[in-house]
Amino acid sequence: MQSYTPNLTHVTEFVMLGFAGVYEARFLFFTLFLIMYLITLVENLAIILVVSLDHRLRRPMYFFLRHLSCLEIGYTSVTVPKMLAGFIGGDGDKNISYAGCLSQLFIFTFLGATECFLLAAMAYDRYVAICMPLRYGALVSWGTCIRLAGACWLAGFLTPMLPIYLMSQLTFCGSNVIDHFFCDASPLLALSCSDVTLKETADFLVSLAVLLTSSAVIAVSYGNIVWTLLHIRSAAERRKAFSTCAAHLTVVSLFYGTLFFMYVRTKVASSINFNKVVSVFYSIVTPMLNPLIYSLRNKEVKEALSRAFSLKFWKGQ
Repeated sequence: MQSYTPNLTHVTEFVMLGFAGVYEARFLFFTLFLIMYLITLVENLAIILVVSLDHRLRRPMYFFLRHLSCLEIGYTSVTVPKMLAGFIGGDGDKNISYAGCLSQLFIFTFLGATECFLLAAMAYDRYVAICMPLRYGALVSWGTCIRLAGACWLAGFLTPMLPIYLMSQLTFCGSNVIDHFFCDASPLLALSCSDVTLKETADFLVSLAVLLTSSAVIAVSYGNIVWTLLHIRSAAERRKAFSTCAAHLTVVSLFYGTLFFMYVRTKVASSINFNKVVSVFYSIVTPMLNPLIYSLRNKEVKEALSRAFSLKFWKGQ
């Protein structure tokens, strides 16, 4: 649990409070979050399956969507199962080791940053497809797609390196109770008895760099897409295209808005309970919405799913 010295207690294990304030309704919240988690898994596994098996979907857009689905599965699985165990398990199910806590934070940050870069790559893909259709094959070749995806994963992996290193240098010698449902940086810094100024500054700058660069690419890409769509003569086609863009921008705005609120700030503390609610949106809600918005509303994906559930399709594999 904790190792003791004459005058100092070094924390070797943390206890995550989770949603302690809803104890009476814990089974309701457990059921709600479990359903959302299972929906996320089913949606994303279905997309990975149909994109991998259906040759009609072997195009750059679906290549990126498959990567996004892999990310969403990992992104939710690194936090939600532990949170669910905290709702219905014993006190021991709320415990997490110091190393396990830093590992969870590293993986969560890695996958979250990778998703930001991947959403930017997907926005660029849509920009080229809509605004420069004649050059699409040359600008977004398979080689380009593989390099873009590889760069997203690499940049995402490098993002938490400095923040996690600085976190590992802090001393935790007081309370070991994390008032959150996963090991996020803000509640961890609140427990440290070291000077966290450097760590706060590094977190702020890294978060700002990741969110600004990726959101700028998305904003410029969709700005050009909207400008192009305004010149479509057919009103029906224009409405359909705007509907798709609006759906994409809504879920991206929700994801980025909550991330900017949580991470692009220099103070570790605001309302703890409000922080938890905001965290639910970017860690649970948007991963559940992304497959619906990006894939399952798509006519080609719907048709591919229909074929995937047909006996004739499986006989042909």
